[in-house]
Amino acid sequence: MTSSRPAQSSGGSRASSPGLAVAAVARRLGVAPATLRTWDRRYGLGPSGRTAGSHRRYTPDDVARLLVMRRLTLEGVAPVDAARAAVEAGEAELEVATRTAAALPAVQVEDESEDGAEPDFAETFLGTVEAPAEAGAEDPPAGKDGVDPKEEPRGRARLRALPGGATGGDTPAAAGPRPASGAAPAPTSGRVSALVDAALAYSRTACDNLLALGPEGDPATWWTDLVEPAWLRLSERTVLAGPGEMPEVVLATAALRALRHYTEEFERVMVEAGGPPANHPSRMRKIVLVFAAPDEVVPLSAHALAAALAAQGSMARIVTGPASTHRSVELVTMVRPTAVVLATTQNKPDLDVVHAVNESYPELPIFVGLRADAAATDLPFGPTVQRVRSFTGLLHEVLAVIKAR
Repeated sequence: MTSSRPAQSSGGSRASSPGLAVAAVARRLGVAPATLRTWDRRYGLGPSGRTAGSHRRYTPDDVARLLVMRRLTLEGVAPVDAARAAVEAGEAELEVATRTAAALPAVQVEDESEDGAEPDFAETFLGTVEAPAEAGAEDPPAGKDGVDPKEEPRGRARLRALPGGATGGDTPAAAGPRPASGAAPAPTSGRVSALVDAALAYSRTACDNLLALGPEGDPATWWTDLVEPAWLRLSERTVLAGPGEMPEVVLATAALRALRHYTEEFERVMVEAGGPPANHPSRMRKIVLVFAAPDEVVPLSAHALAAALAAQGSMARIVTGPASTHRSVELVTMVRPTAVVLATTQNKPDLDVVHAVNESYPELPIFVGLRADAAATDLPFGPTVQRVRSFTGLLHEVLAVIKAR
């Protein structure tokens, strides 16, 4: 049994309410009422409010803690550790849990273990959960997500994902979920989990909402804090999907769509403010050529880097499609870039393009994003070839070269 929950703060933004019965909360979370009673009995995650008739009711804070508990168990955290994290969750984490709940997939969760044993939860996908509407809000126009019910799959039983499906241990998240420590997770962790859940639920609408990036946004922070962690976490899941269903494609498509909209809006705002258009010679003189690794299925990091460079007033072009070493050198000859970048999320990408460009243009700055130290030994030796471990470092190094030229 976990320790008693801390006193709830009265200064939070979650509005007070008379409280919800167990059946209403079960529908809200997409779990069986018996599961909530089990969490109450074993972990103390029960209703703390009471009505005039002494009936126990779940307060908004109670529901927020249950959302934390549910998300962590779906990510593979042991129920006892997930419950401890939910009880100890601070105000910021509870706010995130409440705010991102609209993107959660609804699942029927049943405890298949013997009474008194550690819970063994089985789940079946039922659809997506809508956050409770505010008082006086209009009903959604169609479907419970506000979209055409034909647009997204619903109501089909599916084994959504098995955490830890990948065997590679070099990615930052390959170790799997960790038990909660004394420090509360960063607020963005809730959005990352919500994004993974939305992709696994094939919810295009939820992914678009979570990935929205306005013209005042920062593509670098968007990538490092949200998209990349979700992409790596999703790559570790083993999913039994139907024909035409790929969670990675749902996430990648939404991310590319967000970047395209961001770039269009950013360019529009800049031109309206009196800046030069994208094809102006002053901007094309210092162009950066961004390559993806040859085996990269979707070069998300390359697109994110190009958008981050655009946000700093620099022009970048991404090489898509087959790019042999000969063709890559031809592209460099034609474009005459200020710098060449190989951006990838792979641990050990093919570096033939880097070698070919460096041999043909030994004075051209080349930056390669590599996390794994073992892959760095395959880089060509030379003062103009630089290995960078992080996306942020890659962006800053490229910007420094652009400003120096």
